[in-house]
Amino acid sequence: MRRSAFRPSPTAIFAGRPAGEARGRAVTILAGGGLAAAVIAAYANTFSVPFLFDDAGAIRDNESIRQLWPPWAVLSPPSGLTVGGRPLSNLTFAFNHAAGGFNVAGYHAVNLGIHVLAALVLFGLLRRTFQLRPPLSGSARPLPAAAPAFLAALIWALHPLQTESVTYLVQRVESLAGLFTLLTLYCFIRGASITTESTEVTGKHETSLCVRCGENAWFVLSVVSCLLGMASKEVAVAAPILVFLYDRAFISGSFRAAWRRHRALHLALTATWIPLAFLVAGTAGRGGTAGFGAGISWSAYALTQCAAVPHYLLLSLWPSPLVFDYGMTVAPRAAALLPGATLLLALAAGTLVALRRNAPLGFAGAAFFLLLAPSSSIVPVATQAMAEHRMYLALAAAAGFATAGLFRIAGRMAVPVLLAAAAGFGWLTHQRNADYRSDLAIWSDTAAKCPGNPRAHSCLGFALLESGDAAQAIAHYRQAIALKPDFAEAHNNLGNALLQSGSPGEAIIHLREALRLNLRTSEVHHNLGNALAAVGRLDEAVAEYRASIRLNPDLSEPHNNLGTALARLDRPSEAAAQFSEAIRLDPANAQASSNLGTAFLQLGRIAESLTAFERALRLDDRPVQIHAAYGNALARAGRIPEAAAQFRLVLDAAPDFPGAREMLLRLTRAETH
Repeated sequence: MRRSAFRPSPTAIFAGRPAGEARGRAVTILAGGGLAAAVIAAYANTFSVPFLFDDAGAIRDNESIRQLWPPWAVLSPPSGLTVGGRPLSNLTFAFNHAAGGFNVAGYHAVNLGIHVLAALVLFGLLRRTFQLRPPLSGSARPLPAAAPAFLAALIWALHPLQTESVTYLVQRVESLAGLFTLLTLYCFIRGASITTESTEVTGKHETSLCVRCGENAWFVLSVVSCLLGMASKEVAVAAPILVFLYDRAFISGSFRAAWRRHRALHLALTATWIPLAFLVAGTAGRGGTAGFGAGISWSAYALTQCAAVPHYLLLSLWPSPLVFDYGMTVAPRAAALLPGATLLLALAAGTLVALRRNAPLGFAGAAFFLLLAPSSSIVPVATQAMAEHRMYLALAAAAGFATAGLFRIAGRMAVPVLLAAAAGFGWLTHQRNADYRSDLAIWSDTAAKCPGNPRAHSCLGFALLESGDAAQAIAHYRQAIALKPDFAEAHNNLGNALLQSGSPGEAIIHLREALRLNLRTSEVHHNLGNALAAVGRLDEAVAEYRASIRLNPDLSEPHNNLGTALARLDRPSEAAAQFSEAIRLDPANAQASSNLGTAFLQLGRIAESLTAFERALRLDDRPVQIHAAYGNALARAGRIPEAAAQFRLVLDAAPDFPGAREMLLRLTRAETH
């Protein structure tokens, strides 16, 4: 086949610029400001969105972000979390925590700032690309390259598909990797354009030392950006290939020329795969949830992507319905896969042909597939076969190509069409963000749109239980188990809900099933201990509490509940030791202090008992049980008036409190004698 004769003209770098340099700079700044303002307006209702789903583990319960120094802990996040193997993303969460603790507004401000910066970098990248390949090159009235670049970046930034990567805090990993991938490409373009502009001015291919230094500075920034992207998320693995393809398509004209002119840069970018490989290896397959050992065959996962990727493309055109979590989907029937597989094969074939001809479509298509490849190809991700955040950067390739194509077809009439589309997308984004306002809202929306997703029903059940609706929570847990009988987490959650609803016998069945399904966590053993204690099987409860403590010795509540069971077994010395440990782990645990007071009272250690009760009341003076127990201790100490005062407080708050009236009567008689 004949090799393409395309060689970009050096003068193309100036194509579409306004006549005056100052005017061009002003237009660019104005466009960038408008882009940032539009994005901020679309996401203005996100600053109170709470931590959702994986945010709990990656942010709220992530011990590695609690301190910035020494840096080793924050740069080595736990492998089982979303931030595992992504040290830069984890570091940004640590900065958030250092600045404002767990105030969600600060986390959302950073997420939004990353997205705004990514939009601005995309704008700059597309502006320079459209200068090289103007969408209206044959028009008598050419538009400045800033116009289509602004519109493409605006549509990308306001598209509702981006909400999951911006509003869902933990998906900062996706947007941060996207930002640095774009910066990698942008810095390369800036460095390459310095030499091109110098050649245009001097008419020589040789470059001065000053020009070479400027080029190298941008290339160094490109490599640094690439390295930072690798430390943010694995999707940045595509960056070195994208730069090489861009060099060939828009700068050098052929692979051979690209390699000859920028060999050192391409080798340096490729070298960033080495630290990425170490980061990926350190996660052990993301805690067993990703990779070829994740329990899903590569072929089944690849077939699922034949439905997933066309679905993403459809959502790019018509973003409804958007789903927060598609669940652990499996490949549908072959007949259902045929249309999607046919579309993907056609797109892949078109991309290969365009790459062969060195057409811009080839780069756009290759970028789309390369950016989706880490998560949407043959490497299984067991927890989620489909996820909208995976389109974060791939959508940029689609938006850029679609915008250029529309300008080719409709000319200047594309401007109002694209502005209207951007406005509509911005409104839909603002509306979609309202679905993230609470756990209950987002999981209600997800379960309604994806009723066959067992995880959606389980998470909705958890949100309902937190809101006090135990009956509906139990119904959704049962639905989750009906959809996936081996769903261990749902069995645990159902057992806990049944226990809280007064059905400990059935709770025991589901909690034991969770253990049988190998969900051997501290929480499950603790819940089972509570259920066994509720039906009076105290020896078994003690065994479960001890198992819970072995798995996580740093939780206060299992120690407190173990102490309660031991006290009921008339083992007050052992009980007191457990209550003391519970207080050590959580000095604000008022119930543990009260329980310790009761244990000391059983042991005849009256003074220590009074001290424990007084500590409990300082922490929380509302529970009438603590006042009653303190009253008993005061009576044992012979402090009758003070004991009587405690029981009066009890009766004022709870007139039917068992034994309180009789105890007060006895104390009153003792006072009068």
